[in-house]
Amino acid sequence: MQPNPPIRYHADLEKPTADEQEAIEDIKESMLYIIGKTHEDLGHAQRSVHAKSHALLEATVTVHDALPAELAQGIFQTPGRSYPAIIRISTIPGDPLRDSVSLPRGFAIKLFGVDGDRLPGSEGDVTQDFLFASAPAFAAPDAAGFAKNLKLIARTTDRVEWAKSALSWILRPIVKGLEAMGADAGALKAMGGYPETHPLGEHYYTQVPLRFGDYVAKLDVIPRSESFKRLSDDRIDLSEGPDVLREAVAEVMAREGGEWTLRAQLCRNLETQPIEDASVVWPEEDSPYLEIATINVGPQTGWSEGRSRAVDDGLTFRPWRGVEQHRPLGNVMRARKEVYPVAAAKRSALIGCPMHEPKSRPDLP
Repeated sequence: MQPNPPIRYHADLEKPTADEQEAIEDIKESMLYIIGKTHEDLGHAQRSVHAKSHALLEATVTVHDALPAELAQGIFQTPGRSYPAIIRISTIPGDPLRDSVSLPRGFAIKLFGVDGDRLPGSEGDVTQDFLFASAPAFAAPDAAGFAKNLKLIARTTDRVEWAKSALSWILRPIVKGLEAMGADAGALKAMGGYPETHPLGEHYYTQVPLRFGDYVAKLDVIPRSESFKRLSDDRIDLSEGPDVLREAVAEVMAREGGEWTLRAQLCRNLETQPIEDASVVWPEEDSPYLEIATINVGPQTGWSEGRSRAVDDGLTFRPWRGVEQHRPLGNVMRARKEVYPVAAAKRSALIGCPMHEPKSRPDLP
């Protein structure tokens, strides 16, 4: 059975609600609290979410040849075009916890040398940011749910790390059992029961939709090279040290590097693939993910203090930094448009150094 044709992008696909701004202000408050709290405790301003990085990598993104017209969209229009990029793989909380506190992962990528009409707030930039996480849908349907979840994270920032580790130890086998029975364990994963997976072997999703040229899509990233595919079933002993995930990444990256595939899932049915409800997993039977590009990371340092200063302290990743052809869509993305710059400005002020978006990919130490 042939899938439906993709839905064409138009501004009326989005349906803003009257109460969005209240939720946005709540999100700002929580993010600023987290940044202030971690700065007070650690003497250094961290991100309000995804504070701890596990991999900081130089990459190249190459568009696949002979893409069909519905996939040759936006910055993926030109066959074989390559973009230098930087990748940051992280864990969700705003405080840099021991890896034994097992939580969902993030994958952010910044492409350089991107041309096209810019999104508001990124005029003059030549970069395109895409943000992914290790679950197929967002943990809340909208900005109000996002605000509620973030408020809980704020309340538990830097609280009894040993208890968080113990909770993870208890929850991980429960999650494994639930998933073996086909049950949804997403909430328990977010509480600390995330599996002890290898960050390079994960499956990452944008979770929320974005404009994809003439159409609308979600994106994902999956292992492509054998060096990453064989890590998909790996389990890492998180008791071996506070930064064991960085060490696992460093071992693979020093030896061989690898590749991921970047794919797009086009919106073909607005009933089963809603724009505004970020918690809905778009069914692949309605629209499968289709390959659009390869992300290559050659052998290199996986993480270092120098790379952390350059990327963790020196760069920001925002879904609204990019081109109009990849405009973020939906309630959660509209909230991110307002809150991410506020959080970045606070962090920059505490670090004592303004953040400037680079015009070309910096060489990581």
